[in-house]
Amino acid sequence: MRWFVAKIVYQIICGSGNHMPQFDEQLRLISAETKQEAAQKAREIGQQEQYAFRNQKQELVEWKFINVPELFTLDQLSDGMELYSRIEEPSDANAYVAWLQMKSAQLQEPRFIEINN
Repeated sequence: MRWFVAKIVYQIICGSGNHMPQFDEQLRLISAETKQEAAQKAREIGQQEQYAFRNQKQELVEWKFINVPELFTLDQLSDGMELYSRIEEPSDANAYVAWLQMKSAQLQEPRFIEINN
């Protein structure tokens, strides 16, 4: 078996869809014999994990599977290896950097309290 990283993309649609388009891009680790098998497994995951629910306004919120646009082979695993890279071109660089800093700070906040018995 070989390892692959697949990007699975969902469109998030709320209510009638009259809002700024949103897409959820997920990177998934896939185990398969061939790249074709990995792509098929990733598409199956995408199909199976579509879902919908009603929000507080009773609007339907839907994660609609779009496709698997990218698939990378991991020939070997090593500490610190690059799994994925993407160039961002935000319209407001300062807002983007501020958002990244806020997300990074959240990673450093303790979320769970350890209880030692």
